Amino acid sequence: MTSRMTYRRVLAIPEFRAIFTAQVIATLGTVVAQLTLSVVVYQRTGSPLLSALTFALGFAPYLLGATLLSALADRRPPRDVLVACQAVSCGVVATMAVPGLPIALLFLLLLVLGTVAPVFQGARAATLPDVVTGAGYALARSLLRLVSQSTQLIGFAVGGVLLVVLSPTVSLLFATTGCGAAAVLLRFGTERRQARTADAEDSIAKASLVGLKQVMGVPGLRPLLLLTWLPPAFAVAPEALAVSYADDLGSGPAVVGLLLCAAPAGSVLGELLAGAFLPAATRVRMVAPIATLMFLPLLAFAIRPGAALATLLLFLCGFGFTYAMGLDQRVIDATPEHLRGRTLTITLAGLMISQGLGFAAAGAAAEFVTPHVVVVAAGVLGLATVLLCTIRSNADSSPGQPVKFAGKTSRWDVENPSAAPSPE
Repeated sequence: MTSRMTYRRVLAIPEFRAIFTAQVIATLGTVVAQLTLSVVVYQRTGSPLLSALTFALGFAPYLLGATLLSALADRRPPRDVLVACQAVSCGVVATMAVPGLPIALLFLLLLVLGTVAPVFQGARAATLPDVVTGAGYALARSLLRLVSQSTQLIGFAVGGVLLVVLSPTVSLLFATTGCGAAAVLLRFGTERRQARTADAEDSIAKASLVGLKQVMGVPGLRPLLLLTWLPPAFAVAPEALAVSYADDLGSGPAVVGLLLCAAPAGSVLGELLAGAFLPAATRVRMVAPIATLMFLPLLAFAIRPGAALATLLLFLCGFGFTYAMGLDQRVIDATPEHLRGRTLTITLAGLMISQGLGFAAAGAAAEFVTPHVVVVAAGVLGLATVLLCTIRSNADSSPGQPVKFAGKTSRWDVENPSAAPSPE
């Protein structure tokens, strides 16, 4: 009998600890840079729109990076890609620290950061199954999600403090140090593995576009990708409308803060509980039921709940985001080895893009109907999406098969479904 993988055992792997620590440091640096630039742009222009663009432009180029550069994650050794992306980020943020740069140039540099981000994330996700084998992959992805969410909150606090005691230039140099330290950690803390595919004569852009077509043509993978992208696009509606919903209730900024924090808090707690107490095979089987938790509480917004009940409902919605743990495993198992880097780059970029479109769609709908009606509609559409994607995914799967983990069959969870997990 094989012991079940736990968060503690994942963190005990030295190579994963290096990746984990690099994630913390790099996220802190990126968040501090975004916050600092938003303040600098507002101070120099007085424009709230231009200040907000410093955040939006970090995500806008995800589509460009995923479609034209995703082949890098498969055609180059993963460690080389990770280190190169962090080195580029380090150089870009260092350039931003130069005093007096034109606003247009700052925005161009942000576009560069946003272009390399999906390549880095895809290469990191693709190398995780080699670092954390078997069922530990989903837990490793879960830990990186958890630390990313937590570190972003800490990063905004750290950035705010730095701007009080230091100049924007020094704050950006602090962020530069973070990106540089992450590159060093990845260079000396991870193993250099060979590229998953041999280098070809085709350009990276052409190979990436061909790879996109190949990924979408893999049997059984497309409905899993849709299940990754579409539900979160509807689930972000309450977050997108937090300000307008609070105003509709006659509440102030404190309620806005509660509404914005509720779902992420539920998500963090949900992932920790699922990772500690649900066997890996159960997480895989329960993808659809868990995903419905994102939307069932939203239906209660039909009664236009007050601030306390709305916060509780959104907290419960956060538990539904835990469906990603089982879905991560299904995606990696359905992905051919030679397309792993491109698949995960496209997967992560598509998630960012779909959420951005979800924010925009919710805001546009709220121009015509009240916020609570938009939230209810998002709940209904989200449930329908989960149902349709699950039906299509199940139709493409062979029933009665043992659960697979990163290309290997795991008999442990199949043969011992009632064994109690370790609460680590």
